[in-house]
Amino acid sequence: MAKKAFIFDLDGVIVDTAKYHFLAWQKLANELGIEFTHEHNEGLKGVSRVRSLDIILELGNIQASQEDKNKWLVQKNTEYLSYLVDMDASEILPGVVKVLEFLKNKNQFIALGSASKNARPILEKTNSMHFFDAIVDGNDVSNAKPDPEVFLRAAKLVGVSNENSIVFEDSVAGIQAANIANMISIGIGDETVLYEAKYNFKDFTFIDETFLENLIN
Repeated sequence: MAKKAFIFDLDGVIVDTAKYHFLAWQKLANELGIEFTHEHNEGLKGVSRVRSLDIILELGNIQASQEDKNKWLVQKNTEYLSYLVDMDASEILPGVVKVLEFLKNKNQFIALGSASKNARPILEKTNSMHFFDAIVDGNDVSNAKPDPEVFLRAAKLVGVSNENSIVFEDSVAGIQAANIANMISIGIGDETVLYEAKYNFKDFTFIDETFLENLIN
């Protein structure tokens, strides 16, 4: 039996750092005189930091120099990192560890495919680095989802074909990337939003061992 590659996004899938991104973007937006709500934040899911800033500036009809943009990107990331200082294993979302442990015990490949440039420190702080055979994050890729580069690299690192790769994602762009790569897409979150996924679960507590066994076999 060929080993499969189970590729996990990070933000909103393994940990809920989305709330910290929101607070950091909201603080910057407020300083620029832009109203930034939770609804606006939904549009930033799975989107790169650079594109996220552009979206926020568009909301406020603000034209900015590259110098200003670079300064704001650093400011946002510094604010975001300040929230991560106290992160620990309690930040891992419900049911995730059980799924990771099951896949590890079944000798499957586990990889991370995330746009986050802070993926490694987050995995270290949450004591979950040991689960992963390969890590591909925002420092390793040049194309943002829905471009499938991050997932293609992850599958290649563990030596598994796209057809034998399974992706867990909470963003529309991430699901689209998995589908473009011809991988099995599993949406974690609202199925009315992630309707393009092959399978949908509200969260990992709804994923049972029978479902995972069927994916492996």
